[in-house]
Amino acid sequence: MTLKEIADALVEGCRTGQETANLDKLYAADATSVEAQDMPGMEREVTGLDAIRGKHAWWENAVELHEAKADGPYLHGDDRFAVNFEIDATMKDSGERSVMKEVAIYHVADGKIVREEFFY
Repeated sequence: MTLKEIADALVEGCRTGQETANLDKLYAADATSVEAQDMPGMEREVTGLDAIRGKHAWWENAVELHEAKADGPYLHGDDRFAVNFEIDATMKDSGERSVMKEVAIYHVADGKIVREEFFY
């Protein structure tokens, strides 16, 4: 897949609730995911599809999602793209509802996402 095809597929998957299903299709087996900071119950940086699936499972268990928007992708050269996210969610443990904004940078090599970094 080309950078644009990967980026478009990732954003479409986010818009249609297929984020987890897209992992096998779009991510390298040894991909790394990095959060901007430590999160309770989750490591800041994880490597490998199983670990990234674990992050997705943590998110699904930790939040009640009201709305999620994905804006982009914004291509950068031939190996990176960014996506802007806006998420309206309630943390299940605290009941606190908030609108979160973040930027994600995705690095691509050999037709797969090899690294994702989240900024918020």
